[in-house]
Amino acid sequence: MISGLILLVQAGLMALLVLLAFRMIALVRSEPMAAGHENLWQDVARTAHVNHDLPPGRPEWPVAVRKPVVDAAPDRAELITRLHILAGLQERDCRVNGLELATAPEAVKAYTAAWLFGAGCALCHKSTRHSEALVAIVAQIASRKTGIRQPDAFQAISSLTASTVYLACFRAGLEGAEFWQYNHYVPPTSSLYEAITANAFI
Repeated sequence: MISGLILLVQAGLMALLVLLAFRMIALVRSEPMAAGHENLWQDVARTAHVNHDLPPGRPEWPVAVRKPVVDAAPDRAELITRLHILAGLQERDCRVNGLELATAPEAVKAYTAAWLFGAGCALCHKSTRHSEALVAIVAQIASRKTGIRQPDAFQAISSLTASTVYLACFRAGLEGAEFWQYNHYVPPTSSLYEAITANAFI
């Protein structure tokens, strides 16, 4: 009876060993395929890491990454439109207060160009401030609004640091346009009319 039980246990152990051998053979055969999948996942992870979509390491399902909202810089056409609107509003404000920019002295027109350049610097992207392209846009708009010759507008803008009056007008335009962007009006202390009358005898 005991020998029969021992024989039965030995037969069971032999069956388990055979089953274990078959499982190991099956795993060895399927390992190259699993290794191929692993390499595929590593390639996906490496590519995703380069594209900043997935974190490095073992890849998982992509997780939506919230990117910070950055106020996009206006393009050239949008900048010109904003400057035209702002210049038109300031031209009307000057007219209401009795100052006609088109018939004003050349010095007043130069002050207007300096003010508009300050406004342009406030409305454009930081990388394009004080660029030749911005100076050209401002000179063109100043010429249309006041009748100043574009070379004279260029001269006024290029000599900002040489004149405290030009600097004061530039600063007023910068502050006025920054305020206008968010509040849709220019405070009187930063208006073109105030900048001109505070610095010129009219």
